[in-house]
Amino acid sequence: MESLAPRTDTHGRDPALTDRLEELGFYTLAGHSDSPRDLIDDARRAEALGLGSTFLSERFSTKDAAVICGGLGAVTERLGIATGVTNHNTRHPLVTATMATTMHRMTGGRFALGLGRGFDAVFRGMGLAPITFAQMEDFTGLMRRLWRGERIEGHDGPAGRFPSMQQDAAFDEKIPIMYAALGPKSMEFAGRCMDGVILHTFFSEAAVRRSVAAVRRGAEQAGRDPASVRIWSVLAVVPDDVPAELRLRKLVGRLASYLRGYGDILLQANGWDPEVLGRFRADEFVRSFKGSIDGHATLDQLRHVATLIPEDWLAASATGGPAQCAQAVAREFDYGVSGVIMHGATPEELAPVTAAYREIRPARWRATEVAVSNPGWAI
Repeated sequence: MESLAPRTDTHGRDPALTDRLEELGFYTLAGHSDSPRDLIDDARRAEALGLGSTFLSERFSTKDAAVICGGLGAVTERLGIATGVTNHNTRHPLVTATMATTMHRMTGGRFALGLGRGFDAVFRGMGLAPITFAQMEDFTGLMRRLWRGERIEGHDGPAGRFPSMQQDAAFDEKIPIMYAALGPKSMEFAGRCMDGVILHTFFSEAAVRRSVAAVRRGAEQAGRDPASVRIWSVLAVVPDDVPAELRLRKLVGRLASYLRGYGDILLQANGWDPEVLGRFRADEFVRSFKGSIDGHATLDQLRHVATLIPEDWLAASATGGPAQCAQAVAREFDYGVSGVIMHGATPEELAPVTAAYREIRPARWRATEVAVSNPGWAI
């Protein structure tokens, strides 16, 4: 049997750090990336740090989910890998099922298929209908049937009409499906039929706790064990040693982009003041700026946007020195989640935070050992 002992040479891992941090993840190529090849260094460095999983948020530019996940699988041996997220309606179900099965077998069971609803306006521009919960539940059922080797004949449901589909009658693949959720209805939906849930960046403590309760409520209503659903919080981690302009981009720019896209949902989740959101949206720069603020705004523009966003809206993040950031990460587990995705930072930037986290790592996770890292399975 192949040894699961971590490498101590090529990837430069500290031999003393023999335990993986299964409860921690990060986003590779966070935000915009003109160089997808950067994932190679990201993945190897993350594995050297002992991080449990990496997530990839697909963008219709240089971040195709299948290509990036394949690259991640090729350069790692134990890092869990998830689309975080892709959309079910941009590929035929058989194509998505094939991508997932290929990744599952290529990585020895380390892959999870993460789905999300995306943006209605983008889909309308592509000539696609907006995504509904009914579509996603139907699609999830199709995936699981295909992975079990079933032949699907004459399917006509919310996900579409499919006369005949099958992968391989011998298949019996166990691949988790995750869902990126924002509002309480989507949390309950995820608890009802998904294996894992990805929350959202800039969720306050109260918002995370309410989200966890909604996921568990959905699971219980469906007769499922709530503990069987993996819940990941997403925490922006921006240590003080990150250059000032980049800090603005990672915090102010990123939140501004979210507020433009789905500010009402974040407002509801966090109980923020709607008048503040109204003033933000009415600002001439915000109204007229083309593209994403976090990806394309200048330093002066970011400074202007910073005047429109209250400090307490940005407080649901990990900032300060490595010890402060590590404490913020550890606190997330007090809110009921079973994983924390450290968002907006590269593994290189996360190295001091990870080292500090090991010093205060909750006892529950110190006793956790799994044979295969997979962000979609409960631990």
